[in-house]
Amino acid sequence: MQGITIIGAGFAALTAIRSLRRRGVQQPITVIAPREALHYLPSSIWLAPGLRRAAQLRIPLGGFFRRHQVQFVQASVTGLRDGGRVVQTDRGEFANSQLLIASGGRFLHGLPGIEHAHIPCAGLDSAEFIASRLQAMTGGTIAVGFATNPAEPGAMRGGPMFEYLFIIDSWLRRQGRRSQFRLVFFSPSPRPGARLGERAVDGLLAEMKRRDIATHLGHSLVRFEADKVVTPAGSLHADLILFMPGITGPAWLADSDLPLSPGGMVAADAYCQVKGWPGVWVAGDVGSFPGPDWLPKQAHQADLQAQAAAANMALALAGQPPRQRFKAELVCIVDTLGAGMLVYRSERRHIVLPALRPLHWLKRGFEWFYLRPLR
Repeated sequence: MQGITIIGAGFAALTAIRSLRRRGVQQPITVIAPREALHYLPSSIWLAPGLRRAAQLRIPLGGFFRRHQVQFVQASVTGLRDGGRVVQTDRGEFANSQLLIASGGRFLHGLPGIEHAHIPCAGLDSAEFIASRLQAMTGGTIAVGFATNPAEPGAMRGGPMFEYLFIIDSWLRRQGRRSQFRLVFFSPSPRPGARLGERAVDGLLAEMKRRDIATHLGHSLVRFEADKVVTPAGSLHADLILFMPGITGPAWLADSDLPLSPGGMVAADAYCQVKGWPGVWVAGDVGSFPGPDWLPKQAHQADLQAQAAAANMALALAGQPPRQRFKAELVCIVDTLGAGMLVYRSERRHIVLPALRPLHWLKRGFEWFYLRPLR
C-alpha cells in the first residue's frame, strides 16, 4: 500500500506527522531528509552568551519516528515525476498516494561577496562559528542586518537578527565591554520589520537608539567585502558581519514542473494544496501562500500550515475534498537576553508589548514545551 511521503524533517514535517497520527491516519509515512535530527535554531541566539550549547539544540529524531511508525530515508530530493506520485532522490525513487513538501527554504547567495557575511540561521555550525567569533573579539565593529527576496518581499526572516543585535549588546554590557564595540544595524528597508507592524518598528528603532546602536537604513546592498558592507550611500566598516538574506525554494524545484511563485517557492492555496497537483501539499518556508502582507516565514506559521495540510490529507485519503484553511498568525518574542518584546498578529488582533523579563523566560519555557515530545 502506497502511503504518505513527507519531504523534510523540520518544524512543519514533524507537526504534520503528529497531526496525522492524532487524526487516526494509519497509512505508512515515509520521511525523506538529509539528516535524522532537528536543529532547533530559534535558541541558537543564546550560544554566544552561553545560555545554550549547540549539542542541546541537535535533537535526534529516531525515537520520535519509531513512536509514530515513520520510515526515515536519509537522502536529498532531486525532483518529482508522475504528478508528484514519485519522489526522486539521490538514493532512488519513492512512490506515494499523498505528498507533503515541507523541506524549508533556501537562502539567496547571489549578493557579491556574501561569503564574507555569516548567516546565523544557515545551521548550527554557522551559529557556533558566530558564537566563537564573538567570544574571541576584544573590540571592533559588528554589523547586523537582513534583506528580502526582491522577487517576493515576504520571503524573509528578520526577527532573529533583531535578537542577535540586542543580545550581543546586552551580553557585552554584562561583561563591561560594550564601550569597546560599535554595533550597526543595516537594511535596505527604511523601516525594517514592517511585517511586525508600525508600532513594533517604532519600538525596535527606539530600542536601538536607547542602546546606542547605529543604523544604516533604506540603502540597497551592493556587495560585502572582508571588512565592509557596501551600499550606494557609502561603506560600513565591520570586523564581523551577520546577515540574513532573503529566502527562495530548494534548487530542485526549478526542474520539477511545480507551480512556483515569483520568488521561487511552491505556489499553494489556503488549504496548503499545490495548485493543479492533486494529493500534493506544502507547508512552511518552501511554500508561497495567500494571506495578509504580514504573513510570516517562521516556525509557528509552518506548524499552523502543517496542521491544515495534515487535516486535508486525512480528508483526501477518505475521499473528501479539503476543508481546513490554515490560520494566519504571527507570534514573535524578540529576546534581549534579560527580557523580551512580544509582537502578536492575527486577522483580528495586533498586540505589541515592550521588553519584559517574564517574556524572556516564556521563550525559554516554550523551547522545553516544544522539544519535549520530540526527545
